[in-house]
Amino acid sequence: MPFQNPRSLKHEYELYVEREIEDYKDSIPRSHILKIGDEAVAALAEQAQVALTEILIWQEVDRIISRRLRLPSYSTWRRRRVKELEQYRRPEHWGLDPNAALVRELQHSPDRHVLVAGAAREGQALFLAAHGCAVTALDPAADAMQRVLAAAQQAGLIDRVRGYCADLAGWSPDVELHAVVCSAASLAMLSPGDRARVITVLQQATADGGVHLVETVATGANPDIVRDGEQLATGAVVIPIEELEARYRGWQVSLERTRENGSRTFLARKEAVA
Repeated sequence: MPFQNPRSLKHEYELYVEREIEDYKDSIPRSHILKIGDEAVAALAEQAQVALTEILIWQEVDRIISRRLRLPSYSTWRRRRVKELEQYRRPEHWGLDPNAALVRELQHSPDRHVLVAGAAREGQALFLAAHGCAVTALDPAADAMQRVLAAAQQAGLIDRVRGYCADLAGWSPDVELHAVVCSAASLAMLSPGDRARVITVLQQATADGGVHLVETVATGANPDIVRDGEQLATGAVVIPIEELEARYRGWQVSLERTRENGSRTFLARKEAVA
């Protein structure tokens, strides 16, 4: 699924009005629609020198329905939408730590392509989309992917998000990436060989200066009791730091701990080749 061109607020408003009108038509019986059609014909007949056509009649029907639904004007809707978008750009709205590496590194990345692998938590993908990123969300669970896309549709950010129901081993980049965000589970579920191959592919697809953010301990795990490569009885997973450091030789790397839940994030930045 290719990315859609970002919509202007005016176009988004037109789509909103169209959706509301069509939903209303679907909610009433055909006889009611025909009565509105008769009302439209009568209104048009009062106008001098108007040739009644099917298009004009249906346009008048839509105007009548819009008035009945008391749909807001564009200026009123725009004020509400701008305020809504401001909320979507706040990391707290999506349950994200304002001090997290993802927020610090990527919130000023409009028109950049970002891969979010392990997108079961839709907050990361939608936060980045709200900041203008073109987000590819990846998760092998169909219900998780449907949840991400449904949330993007609800927030009016669907033109910035595309989803694939697949794991990292079964997917390959089709655009140059500026950032990669991986959950612990998305890499831990792969064999060491597949993990090495996937990381190499993602590195090659990443532009110079791009960043990879790898969650090394799943949310909710206690990083002080996790050992390299183990999966705890609680279901928490961990990616060995030593393995990541070996895979990202030549990149600028650091390890950060999130204050909120104690999870760790491995941050790697691709240096430009001289």
